Amino acid sequence: MTVQKVYHKVYIEDFEEVDYHIIAIHTSLEDYRLAYFLNRDLEICLSKSTVDIQFQVKKGKTSFARFTFEDEKKVINWDLIQNKNEVVGVENNAIQDLFSNTKNTFSSSAYLLSEFKKVDFFLKIENAANEINVSEIVSKINAIDNINMVYSIDKENIKSKNNLIF
Repeated sequence: MTVQKVYHKVYIEDFEEVDYHIIAIHTSLEDYRLAYFLNRDLEICLSKSTVDIQFQVKKGKTSFARFTFEDEKKVINWDLIQNKNEVVGVENNAIQDLFSNTKNTFSSSAYLLSEFKKVDFFLKIENAANEINVSEIVSKINAIDNINMVYSIDKENIKSKNNLIF
């Protein structure tokens, strides 16, 4: 009896690309206040996710806050995601002498999408092919007090797309 091996090649193009829109938001608002205003003006119901987005960076781990809403009628998923966070860690001194037996703490910034370092939050809208008008949503968000700037991002300009898979 001979065993015949069958090989299948899977190409990345074979997978259907998830349809989503990304809106960048520049604001000084806290995440929960921004979620409140988005809920009010966009008539959605974002709520704080129990699971933050965990992220590994060179100097340690960090997490990004996430607010979600699953519109079951229209089958649209909304995610408000923090883009900036601090990584705080402790580093041991390699030199041992009378004055260096201390631990130094450091803080550095981490970004969910590092190519957009000035963006404070992203609004990711999934499965909304023809259901929503992105420019209308951008306009409504722009009308919120303390929103400095808001705009839609072309998915082709996002280098770290994998960070948006959660």
